[in-house]
Amino acid sequence: MHDVVGTVDRWLGEGKRVALATVVKAWGSAPRPLGSKMVISSAGEMVGSVSGGCVEGAVFDKAREVIENGEPQLLRFGVTNDEAWAVGLSCGGQIEVFVERLDKAAGGADDA
Repeated sequence: MHDVVGTVDRWLGEGKRVALATVVKAWGSAPRPLGSKMVISSAGEMVGSVSGGCVEGAVFDKAREVIENGEPQLLRFGVTNDEAWAVGLSCGGQIEVFVERLDKAAGGADDA
């Protein structure tokens, strides 16, 4: 697993803006467990995973918006059982991903 916390600290220390995406709800055949994280920098870097690849692009795009406007977003992704069956999977699944901007002043070693 990638060191998401260390990456956030490093990027913030480099003056980059950062968004954190976290799986907050998962049911059915979800690709990653609750609490899975991905961080995205204002420079377009990405570390971690919230879906094993199937929705990362959409989360990345929304994270870039969150970095710019500071407004957190709750994203929902899913596949119905019928859609899953059509592509050879046994069942569908859904995840919810919360995306928030992290600011250096919000926490960490610099707070005393």
